[in-house]
Amino acid sequence: MYDLRRSKSLIVLVVLCFVSIASLSAQFNAKDNYNYLDFQRKPYYFGMSFGYNSSGYQVNHSRQFVANDSINIVEGANGPGITLLMIANLKIGDYFDFRILPGFSFAERRLEYTSTPIAQTGGTNETYTRQVESVFAEIPFQLRFKSAPYKDKRMYVMAGAKYSYDVESGARIRKDRAAQLVQISPHDFQVEYGVGMQFFMPFFIFSPEIKISQGLGNIHIFKDNLNDSSVLETVKSRIFSISFHFEG
Repeated sequence: MYDLRRSKSLIVLVVLCFVSIASLSAQFNAKDNYNYLDFQRKPYYFGMSFGYNSSGYQVNHSRQFVANDSINIVEGANGPGITLLMIANLKIGDYFDFRILPGFSFAERRLEYTSTPIAQTGGTNETYTRQVESVFAEIPFQLRFKSAPYKDKRMYVMAGAKYSYDVESGARIRKDRAAQLVQISPHDFQVEYGVGMQFFMPFFIFSPEIKISQGLGNIHIFKDNLNDSSVLETVKSRIFSISFHFEG
């Protein structure tokens, strides 16, 4: 939660800087943008993206959680992952892009439970984790707004939507353990927003980007006969990403 709040604050700060730079950069002459002018002539271009992601769950408790006498706390915990994407970028005028970034994302997400101690034994709270390792095939669609360029650099903000499918959900080991584990739907729809900066090099465009993806629907498949599942009402995905785009 702390990392997510910190990342949101960072995005707000960068957006404010973006607005300021966009208003100032328009005053500079195009002669400072040698590499930019070469790429500006292209109506579309392609590329690759490599990134790190921190994936987790946003959890809401069910009514059965209040009456449950064995689980005291349940919450989502983030896990690390990597993202590999292709990029297809279509320019819409001088300041907008439409982008499609199909690819794969490897993620690790966790649910952390704290059990209620038995009073007669004088025990203490016990914490255990349910871990879900996933390989997602995903198709993000994004709209990007860019500032005016300044010395072969420009900032941008982006927003979009993404569909992802967990191809690991069909693995035999997960099917064999499905009756004992909290079940998560392989299908997920998310909204995305973020900020980044373009650096126009002689042969490619380098763009570091930070982004947040928030799941729209409940991906928890309820199991009334499984205690770990019955205390959950909704589970939504939430991802913080740092990506590095190479386009040209």
